[in-house]
Amino acid sequence: MTELPQPPNQPPNRPPTPSGYGHLPAPPQQGHGFPPPAENPYAQQPGYPPQPPTVSQQPVGPGGPGPGMAPKKRTLLIAASVAAALVLGGVGYVAFSGEDKDRKPVAQEPADAKPSGSPSVDKGDGNGNGDGQQADLNSGRKQGEDRVLWLKTTKIDGPGMGVEAAGQWVVGDTVVKSLWRNLTGYAVTDGKEKWTLPFPAQICSVAPQTTAEGRTVVMYRDGEGENTSCNQLRVVDLKTGKEVWSKEVPSEGLFDNFTTPTLSMIGDTVTVNRGGTASAFRISNGDKLFANPLGDGCNPDSYEAGNGRMIALATCSDEDSTAEVHGIDPVTGAKAWAYRLPAKFKVTSIYSVNPTVIDIGDEKTKQRSIVVLGPDGKQTATLAGEGSFTVGCGDTGLFRSLVTCPSAVVDGNTLYLPTAAGTRKTNEIVAFDLTTGKDKWRVPAGDKRTLTPLTALNGRLIAYRKAEEEQGGEVLSVEAAGGTPTALLRHPSGPAAPIERTFTLPKLDYVDGRFFISSTRLRAQGQDEKLLMVFGK
Repeated sequence: MTELPQPPNQPPNRPPTPSGYGHLPAPPQQGHGFPPPAENPYAQQPGYPPQPPTVSQQPVGPGGPGPGMAPKKRTLLIAASVAAALVLGGVGYVAFSGEDKDRKPVAQEPADAKPSGSPSVDKGDGNGNGDGQQADLNSGRKQGEDRVLWLKTTKIDGPGMGVEAAGQWVVGDTVVKSLWRNLTGYAVTDGKEKWTLPFPAQICSVAPQTTAEGRTVVMYRDGEGENTSCNQLRVVDLKTGKEVWSKEVPSEGLFDNFTTPTLSMIGDTVTVNRGGTASAFRISNGDKLFANPLGDGCNPDSYEAGNGRMIALATCSDEDSTAEVHGIDPVTGAKAWAYRLPAKFKVTSIYSVNPTVIDIGDEKTKQRSIVVLGPDGKQTATLAGEGSFTVGCGDTGLFRSLVTCPSAVVDGNTLYLPTAAGTRKTNEIVAFDLTTGKDKWRVPAGDKRTLTPLTALNGRLIAYRKAEEEQGGEVLSVEAAGGTPTALLRHPSGPAAPIERTFTLPKLDYVDGRFFISSTRLRAQGQDEKLLMVFGK
């Protein structure tokens, strides 16, 4: 079989080993570039617009794309994330308290996960629980289970497409949620509203990161109606709920498109990526730092940052529109190194920026490879393991304004990825050694359960086991060497479990011993909906 051409800085192909990925035979065509996806636990729900199709990924042997793989291997999957127009309304509040005389904790919190923060004062504005009535979601708890701390609900009568609430940040003793034209901060301990910051128009993009001072960047539209642009930039202090500055992002050319920009932050820099054009600004004062160069050569389409490093996804102006990945200085935009992909290959997912771990593929041949790049941009390894992986991210279209996959966690030289799980089926988390590319160990979720990596904490993986109809979820800790998980939180059974398991496209965080889960999309059909739920000791 003919091997694929290698980029100049990529080692030559080597024969695939039995333990590594080879190249799968092409599956039957279905009238589009990729085969149909496996069952997706986050599949289309009634009342929502169709989700983009998942992308079937075919891994390849060490050293880059290459031939040969036994048919028993399954394909890699990347589930594309979705975005939609949004309109939101008011928020309700339910908190939970009471003593638990029979509670018997069965797990220890790590020493660095100590709950902090003080309750806020009930302002008497209807958001608190001053009437003394509390929904008893903890009534069905079993011995050893922890507590629902509080739940926020909202009743919205919005457009038929539903609404979006994408942002969630935990900063100190405050958790902040985006809601149409508002950001609202709640006390982590009891859910009381601490502040609300209104926006002139609909919030249309949020940065997932925060600065060391607790600031983040949000974009909103320049007016009402269908013909508005998502080009208004605002920096917000999430601790106080105060605006730091706002400005309009200037157009960089005739074809600059502000339909669905993405934001990425590093140090004092935020990049605004949209439709093949990107620009960067100082978070501290809004000064423009740089914009992606246009013209002949290999020019960045978008920038992504993480763990102290910035990279760019670039497209070259040659006949094949060859793709490259660049190392970028986040202050000047200067290129430090370039990694050229094989001909016809594009970056389909980013698992980590530092170290750089990317998923690359050729849509026509359906070849796929997950490669690791060193600090100088040279390929150091290709992942080799067995399984189908769905991590909630994928190619966004013609221009690859990708964000780092939220369900991929990197710690040191280890990448943690969850395997895909069909409806009512189990999955597992696989740990990959980024030095060798081989899988080190696997942790199964258990019968009909689903595990999602959340973060890494002092050398341990923190993961979430999704709730079932009659069983609450769990926050688990797994040692870097693998082994049996330790439960950090066991969420209650009873009436809380079915609420927890049905959050729509949830945003998940585990901070200071508390677990936060919120909906990122709402139906907005005039009925009460859950927005944000918090668990703890």
